[in-house]
Amino acid sequence: MYKSKLNMKDTQKAIKIVKDNFEKILSEIFNLDRVSAPIIVDSKDLLNDDLGIKNSALKFHVETLNKDVEIVQSLAKWKRMALHKYGYDLFEGIYTDMNAIRPLDIVDNTHSLYVDQWDWELVITDANRNMKYLKNVVTRIVKALSQTKELVSTYYPSLNEEIEKEVFFISFNELKEKYPNLSLKEREREITKIHKTVFITNIGSKEDGRAPDYDDWLLNGDILIWSSVLNDAIEISSMGIRVNKERLLIQMEKTNRLDDLNSPYYQMIINDELPLTIGGGIGQSRICMILLEKLHIAEVQASLWSDKEYKYFKKNNISYL
Repeated sequence: MYKSKLNMKDTQKAIKIVKDNFEKILSEIFNLDRVSAPIIVDSKDLLNDDLGIKNSALKFHVETLNKDVEIVQSLAKWKRMALHKYGYDLFEGIYTDMNAIRPLDIVDNTHSLYVDQWDWELVITDANRNMKYLKNVVTRIVKALSQTKELVSTYYPSLNEEIEKEVFFISFNELKEKYPNLSLKEREREITKIHKTVFITNIGSKEDGRAPDYDDWLLNGDILIWSSVLNDAIEISSMGIRVNKERLLIQMEKTNRLDDLNSPYYQMIINDELPLTIGGGIGQSRICMILLEKLHIAEVQASLWSDKEYKYFKKNNISYL
């Protein structure tokens, strides 16, 4: 029977320790300023992330503004616009405390309708648009995660599982070739079980459904961390070097999205008005799950769950928020 190493009161205290310190370390490593972020955006601006599924965001009409708006699902495109608007220079960046609703997600141990993550974005040069630079950034994020684990363990010594600092890098196609008879999730589980900390590179649109308009599919990926409590891989970050003009046009054509290119965001990329950037989202609750050695995301965030999940909580002795 599962038993959390922390009671509910200590869990709440530990969540604050993790969040305060991880974002502090992250901001210092990458020279990031914390900025305010929207929870709703104008539908017509096409700034929201559709997660590879058109019209997936929660939409409603605001009578007082006479506008159709939608709840953000991520801020990948908004951040790049913000860096331009706010006047950020080379190797300067921003991060936000992003809260979102993803109504199409199926809830389980690591998925919730409510999403909380640090969305971050950094201005880079064309010379940084390569796999070596991407891997270096990933390694530094994992280092920040490891440092945070060491810190929270000084407060709660029972949290004694270490984060593997050595990142194993493998491409999406290499992983598929290695496990040709497994599903995407099964492949992720197998490789992460072996290496504990994994970055899967070159994620495109075929199986993963990655949107074509922010990450360069040749220079992106997911960070996966092994959870021995859950006995599974947990994705903590989707990130990448962002599209330049050339890659945007290629990826939009491949996904039959060329009709969207008239919106301001796309035109600013095509006209070289937006900075070249790298960025991503880092799941706050998922990091708390891993660092506080929890079985279910409901132990570290308050949300709504299915009847199936509530039965799971009872069966597995889970104290949910």
